[in-house]
Amino acid sequence: MGTASTVADDLTALASTVRGDVFTLEDEGYDEARSIWNAMIDRRPAAIVQCAGTADVIDAVGFAREHELPLAVRGGGHNIAGSALRDDGLVVDLSTMRSVAVDPRTKTARVEGGATLADFDHEAQAFGLATPLGINSTTGVAGLTLGGGFGWLTRKYGYTIDNLRSVELVTADGELRHISEDSHPDLFWGIRGGGGNFGVVTSFEFDLHEVGPEVLCGPIVYHGDDAVDVMKNLREFNANAPEEFSGWAVLRGAPPLPFLPEEVHGVGVALVVAFYAGDVEAGEEVMAPLRAYGDPIADAVQPTPYAAFQQAFDPLLEPGARNYWKSHNLAELSDTAIETAVEYAENLPSPLSEIFFAQVGGEGARVPADATAYPHRNVAYIMNVHTRWTEPEQDDDCVAWAREFYDAMASHATGGAYVNFISESAGEESRAYGENYDRLVALKDEYDPTNLFSTNQNVKPSAAAD
Repeated sequence: MGTASTVADDLTALASTVRGDVFTLEDEGYDEARSIWNAMIDRRPAAIVQCAGTADVIDAVGFAREHELPLAVRGGGHNIAGSALRDDGLVVDLSTMRSVAVDPRTKTARVEGGATLADFDHEAQAFGLATPLGINSTTGVAGLTLGGGFGWLTRKYGYTIDNLRSVELVTADGELRHISEDSHPDLFWGIRGGGGNFGVVTSFEFDLHEVGPEVLCGPIVYHGDDAVDVMKNLREFNANAPEEFSGWAVLRGAPPLPFLPEEVHGVGVALVVAFYAGDVEAGEEVMAPLRAYGDPIADAVQPTPYAAFQQAFDPLLEPGARNYWKSHNLAELSDTAIETAVEYAENLPSPLSEIFFAQVGGEGARVPADATAYPHRNVAYIMNVHTRWTEPEQDDDCVAWAREFYDAMASHATGGAYVNFISESAGEESRAYGENYDRLVALKDEYDPTNLFSTNQNVKPSAAAD
């Protein structure tokens, strides 16, 4: 490793080589460049390379390797754990690499590593096409995909990784590799759920499906006092619903949505968020029994442009707030699990916090657990304890509440977790990768034996294992 002055001189040389911008601690714009979505994360990298293309990525990875600098990779979205930054390290920032190229003839899309869901949907929906991604348009495609990826379309078309055809990957040795079932199939297995452990993905190729442009979707909002019965009814409905349908439960204070009376804003509610990935009239028939249940405050289910629904919850995830999440996978939603969740939802630690249960299964559950690095195929619901607040003095109380609720739900869960919902920067590898961990270690030994890509839920190579 070179001296500080040598590294500084070499960073100057790197800045003159790459097409993108390089920010160091003394540069104007450095603080803006190191600002990320979760305001709890306050780290000071030695340098941030905002890459303009693949050549910049290769140069930045090579620089970190040669100077033995800790390396972090930033995509285009959230990353709750803050692994986009590393103190005293080098950040490969892809956030300006946002192009999306759709081929409607082959129903495929090529997406750069800094693109968001909004970028993707804007291009794909121009042709009435989509692939399973997340539920917020500000989410980054790269991080979501590398962790597995799920959303409204998962029950019909599988997880995001089940729709991935290939990637372009810069590995630790600085090589650009085309990764697919036919080229480096071992790495193709590993990047589908193995996080950022094997390199920097500069572009993804996805299969697309006919979706929209309008879909039947929206929330049905109930009083919090009815939450237990509402969730049990949704559970029974979901058990027999067709795979075009997804029904999620959300427990929170009522947000100030235009279709909700002002007097309920901030009051505890239970939301059933319904989505039908098919013909609107068929969706109306499927959802009719669900919408007839109980005495809702509001029913906002209606035909909506798919891209607009992907943006509907964006105001609840604006940057600048402090966030701490905990996650469980559930094979079923038992009565006791529902009752426990509702009990804790009555004492949310902040007005911005929520608990949600995302229905998955369907097509995503038909893939064997060892077919991709993502192992959590026997899951009916993914639970996210989404604790969110604004003031630093609330940190201890909010984190403690989230951990207490997480512990209370553990006996109802499978023991696994969706890696993209883990706030801790390390130590959750066994929950994230499960039975596939040893195979991931073997890949790490081959492609990243020095653990250059370690700022993540890290798969440690054998030489670095404790």
